[in-house]
Amino acid sequence: MNVPRVLILGASGRLGSMLGRHWAEDQAFPIWQFRQAPAIKAPSGAMCVCARLDSPPDCGAVDVVLGLAGIVPGKAALSLNSDLGLAAVDCAAALGARHVFLSSSAAVYGASATAHVEPGATHPVSAYGHAKLAMEKVAIARSIAQGISVTALRIGNVAGADALLGQRGATRYLDQFAQHGGAIRSYIGPAEFTRIIQALVGLGHRGARLPSRLNLALAGGVSMRDLCTAAKIPFIWKPASKTAVQSVVLDVTRLAGFVPLPLASAKNIVADWQADRQRQ
Repeated sequence: MNVPRVLILGASGRLGSMLGRHWAEDQAFPIWQFRQAPAIKAPSGAMCVCARLDSPPDCGAVDVVLGLAGIVPGKAALSLNSDLGLAAVDCAAALGARHVFLSSSAAVYGASATAHVEPGATHPVSAYGHAKLAMEKVAIARSIAQGISVTALRIGNVAGADALLGQRGATRYLDQFAQHGGAIRSYIGPAEFTRIIQALVGLGHRGARLPSRLNLALAGGVSMRDLCTAAKIPFIWKPASKTAVQSVVLDVTRLAGFVPLPLASAKNIVADWQADRQRQ
């Protein structure tokens, strides 16, 4: 079976580590890029060590590039997200890849009373959201100039890499809004996230007409309260700040046209997250 070779930039991050624990090598052969040799056992597939991405990793030709490297608030200048997006596109061009996927975020949208659609307006309320939106724009422009297909994945909350389940400590503090209770978000578990990424990699390899921007999450939203209850994590309500956003739900109609999607369920998301923790 001829499976695509996919270069995964940012393998040591939370999302990259999740992919490494669940990757099905018979669907795509992964090449994991690390800034330095990992202290723990590397995932199956191949590994390349490349501290800087201003030149392509020495890994041979690849079919798809998955750019997961990114800067989160408090780690470095958020503007570096644009540099990393451009580097992913340049790697794809240099290594002969047919398609590149970039990790963006639901944070590019901002607040809305309805589910966010990809062609809709973007009004990020955080510096991180602004930085990810800027990354999308420059990287997509670079890909067009170089004749490479690109998809910016606007990823919802991934259980374990999020600010709720991925948080340390025994108790969570949940925003309580004046109307309708707590916050609602788009979510996905680690194994489901991997399944969808691998399906998209296969589509990109086969030359499917993928959009330049694509929401990635399970169908529908899930409440923070229900996630805590399902995970048996104690929580305490606190008044939501004036800048807090109650609902960030992604419309995944486009994604469902490419990959089967189950409805978001707090019970199933927590089970997926807990199973992933057992693999760590």
